[in-house]
Amino acid sequence: MRRPLFERGVMDDNCIFCKIIKGEIPAEVLVENESAIVFKDINPSAPIHYLGVPKEHIATLNDVGAQHAELVAGTLRALAEAADKLGVAESGYRVVTNVNRDGGQEVFHLHLHLLSGRRLGKMG
Repeated sequence: MRRPLFERGVMDDNCIFCKIIKGEIPAEVLVENESAIVFKDINPSAPIHYLGVPKEHIATLNDVGAQHAELVAGTLRALAEAADKLGVAESGYRVVTNVNRDGGQEVFHLHLHLLSGRRLGKMG
């Protein structure tokens, strides 16, 4: 059996999301697979707001490489499963990520926001 990613030395001891993945900080987890964890956002921007976080510390989307393909795919699968569990897979939801400070990123561990629960409208 493969060891969890956080046991393979790919975590940041100072990162809040790494601490959530390791169980050091509690979170309302909805979905977890080998690649990712999906938990409720503590400062929601929509009636339904969850975060999909890969179980490897990658600071931003800019840092994703070919070696992360399985990890990113697993994170997207976890988000789709979360949308299904939340009952919004058919009606619709948005998945978005913020990159760096000007893009609105506050926690520098790649994460994707699953937003739903109301009509979200056009972006931009």
